[in-house]
Order: sequence, then structure tokens, then C-alpha cells
Amino acid sequence: MKTLNGQADCRIPLNRDVIVSRAIAIADTEGVGAITIRRLAQELNVTAMAPYRHFLDKEDLLNGIAEKLLANVNLPETAPRTWDQDLALVFDQLVAALRQHPSVAELVLTRVLLTVSGLTLAERVFQLLTDAGFEIERVGQIGGYALNSLVALVTTRPGTVANPNPEIRDAILRKKRASLTSLSPREYPNIVAAADTLVSCTDDDAYYALGVKLVIEGIKGVRSDLSDQTDSIL
Repeated sequence: MKTLNGQADCRIPLNRDVIVSRAIAIADTEGVGAITIRRLAQELNVTAMAPYRHFLDKEDLLNGIAEKLLANVNLPETAPRTWDQDLALVFDQLVAALRQHPSVAELVLTRVLLTVSGLTLAERVFQLLTDAGFEIERVGQIGGYALNSLVALVTTRPGTVANPNPEIRDAILRKKRASLTSLSPREYPNIVAAADTLVSCTDDDAYYALGVKLVIEGIKGVRSDLSDQTDSIL
């Protein structure tokens, strides 16, 4: 294809996936606030109105980003596992998808039930919680609590700083560490000792694995409490 000046047009055909991918790339380096329809049109070298053929507005675009994140959750195949083992695998996959783009992970919180992928994920989680013996009211609550916890696990990972500038980021982290280590070791010995852990994450896989385990163990603990209450009534 030739442009008016005779040069080859190397632009990628515009579609929803192209727009969403570019939006995520912007968010990864500059944050969600940097995403605008006008900015995307400029970067994709299209007219200002072209993205509107695929998205009604920015909110619709953010929905599309959440949809893409949730579509990347690889749900495990069904197998003879206990409900908590299966739930842990599902949560592992959700975290794996979100941690690829932590800058936009929070978008799924209010959009998980707006996409087919999100609905499929929620139904799988709800079924596992039902299999565990929770009543449906509890199922919805626990599912919501778990989602919030897992998203927070990704978005508040130690070392996460909103400013994308490496020098500013490092300066912020150094200041935070200095603030913690300057505390009185007599009054706050454990906080001072944990300063490095609170400021940075040296092993991402271990960090996320522990976070998922805490969520699962919390759900198991609630289930155990409910069983004890039932037994005491009987």
C-alpha cells in the first residue's frame, strides 16, 4: 500500500487489540493516567477519530484493557484435586497474568464481571468455593475479598513506585528506606530490621507464592470456623 507521497505505508491495521496493546504499553511506562484517546491516535499514526470506531470512550478502552488482562489468565485443567489446591492454581494464574502489567492490574477490580474471560474466572472460583461448602452469599463475599487481595498483592509489591523515571524511583525508595532505618531501634526493632524487605522485593516468585498461600489459608480458616460452628450447634 502506498501513501500520497509514494512511500510505503507500514502502519499496522488498526483494531481493538492493537489499540489496547499500545494503551498498556503507555501505562507500563507512564501510568494509567497517561492513556488518552488522542495520545493513542498520535502514537498509532491515525486520525483522532479512528480509535472511536473501536471504543466508545476512554472508559470503554479501560474495559478493553481489563478484558485483555483477564483473557491472559490460563485456568488449569480440571483434575482430581482438592478444592483448595485447585483454587490455589487458579489464583496463581490470575496473579501471573496481572503481574505482567501491574500498572493496569487494578482495572480488573470493577470489571471482572463485564467480560467473558472474567465471568469464566469468577464462575470457576465460585464453584470451587461452593464445593468447599460455603453458602452462596459467602461465596460472593469471599470471591470479592480474594480478588481485592490478589490485585493489591500485585499493585503494592515492595519497590513499586508510580513515577516511571528510574532516577526519581530510586530516590523515592532510598528516602523510604532511610526513613525506616532512622527509626529508633529500641521502639521499633522489627520495623528497622525489616526495612529492606519493606522497600524492595528480591524474589518476586516467592513473594507472590506467599501472597496466594495467605489468601488460600485464610479461606480455609474461615471454612474451618464455619465447620466448628456447625458441629457445636449439632
